[in-house]
Amino acid sequence: MRPYKNRRDALIAQMHAKGGGIAIIPTAPEVLRNNDADYPYRHDSYFYYLSGFTEPQAVIVLIAGKTDQSILFCRDKNLEREIWDGYRYGPEAAREAFGFDAAFSIDAIDTEMSKLMANQPAIFYALGRDAKFDTQVQGWLNAVRAQVRAGATAPAAAYDVHLLLNEMRLIKDATEADIMRRAAQISADAHIRAMRMSQPGLHEYQIEAELLHEFRRKGSQFPAYTSIVATGANACVLHYRAGESVLKDGDLVLIDAGCELDGYASDITRTYPANGRFSGPQKALYEIVLAAQHAAIAEIKPGKRFTDGHDAAVRILAQGMLETGLLDKNKVGTLDDVIEKGAYRQFYMHRTGHWLGMDVHDVGEYRDPAPAGEEKPWRTLQPGMALTVEPGIYVRPADGVPEQFWHIGIRIEDDALVTASGCEILSHAAPKSVADIEALMRQ
Repeated sequence: MRPYKNRRDALIAQMHAKGGGIAIIPTAPEVLRNNDADYPYRHDSYFYYLSGFTEPQAVIVLIAGKTDQSILFCRDKNLEREIWDGYRYGPEAAREAFGFDAAFSIDAIDTEMSKLMANQPAIFYALGRDAKFDTQVQGWLNAVRAQVRAGATAPAAAYDVHLLLNEMRLIKDATEADIMRRAAQISADAHIRAMRMSQPGLHEYQIEAELLHEFRRKGSQFPAYTSIVATGANACVLHYRAGESVLKDGDLVLIDAGCELDGYASDITRTYPANGRFSGPQKALYEIVLAAQHAAIAEIKPGKRFTDGHDAAVRILAQGMLETGLLDKNKVGTLDDVIEKGAYRQFYMHRTGHWLGMDVHDVGEYRDPAPAGEEKPWRTLQPGMALTVEPGIYVRPADGVPEQFWHIGIRIEDDALVTASGCEILSHAAPKSVADIEALMRQ
C-alpha cells in the first residue's frame, strides 16, 4: 500500500504546484476477443502505478485543494458474479486495503463526479486515450456547467495528467527496481531453457512454448510482449513472431522475449546457433554486435546522454561492417563517412535502446527541456532510469554483400538500471558470450 499512497501524494503535490484541481485516472477497459470471451485482462499502467489495484471497471480521483483527497471508484461486492469471475474487493475493502481516503461504487460515478468536479480550478486528465471515457468526462463537465446559476464553477484549465506521471514513472524506486530485477531473472531463466531445448528439427513455436512455460512456472503473470522466435532468415525481420519455421542445422536462432511480473516488464534478446556451435561468419558478426553492446553499456551512467550508448554502438558496428566486407570501403569511404551518411543502416536500422518499466516501451521524454526555438538535447541519464541496450546486425541478400553473411540476423539485448556510479545489468544471468552459449548448449 505504501508506495502507491506515496505516489498519489507526489502527484497531488504537482497538482498543487499548478494551482490545484481534480485528477481522473481510469483503468483499462475489458476488451472482447470474440463472442462472449474477453482477452486476458491487463490493468492500465498509470492506474496501477497509483493504486496497485488490478480489477477492471475502476477509476482513481485525486483532489488537490484545501483538503487533499484520494478516491477510488470500483465494482461492488457481488457474490453471484464472484462465483463466475472470482473475488471482488468492493469499495470498502478496497479503500482499506489500498489506502484511499474514500471509495464508491463505480455505478455511482456519474452522480458523484459532478459533485467532485464542481468548483475545481483545473482538471488533470489524459484526453484522447479512450473515446468512450472522454465522452463520460465531458458529460460530468457539462453537468457542472449546468449548475452555474446555483453558484458552481467548472474547471477552467486542463492538464495532461500523464505528462506529470511520465516523469514520475521514469525514475524507478527501490520497490520497482526489485520487481524488475526479479522479472529479468525469470526471463533469463527462460532464455536458458530455450537454448538448452533447442536443436535442429524443432519448430519456432515449440521454442516459444518453452519460454512461456518458464515465465509462468516462475510466477510471471504475462509475457511482456509477443515473443519473437526467429530462425534463419526470419531473424532479419525485426518484429517477426514465432511461427511454423523449423530450426535447421547451421542456422542461428534469435529470441526476443521477456516476462511481465507484478506489472513490470523485462526485455531480453539472445541469438545462438541451432546446432550449438557458431560458424565462422556467424561468430565474426556476433562478436561485433557483442563488442558494440559492451561499448554502449559503458556509456550508461549518470550525466551521460540517452543517445551516447547508441553512438558508441554504431561506431563499433560500422567498423565491423567495414572490416568484414559487409560495407565496401571503396564505395562507402571511411568509418566517419559511413556514420555521417548512415551507410550502416543497411544492416542496423534501429536505435540501441528504449525506456523500460511498467510498459516494455516505457513512458518518459527522450530529450531534456530547452529554451524556445532551440533544439532539445538528448535526455541526461539519472539514477533510477531503466533502459534496454540492444545493438544488432541483420544481413539480407544484396548485391555486393558477401554471400557467407546472407540471412544472418543477430541482436543482443539486456536491461540496464542506471545507478549512482554506472549501471546494473538486470538480465546478466542470460549467457551471451560465444563460449558461454556453446558451453550451455553442450549440456
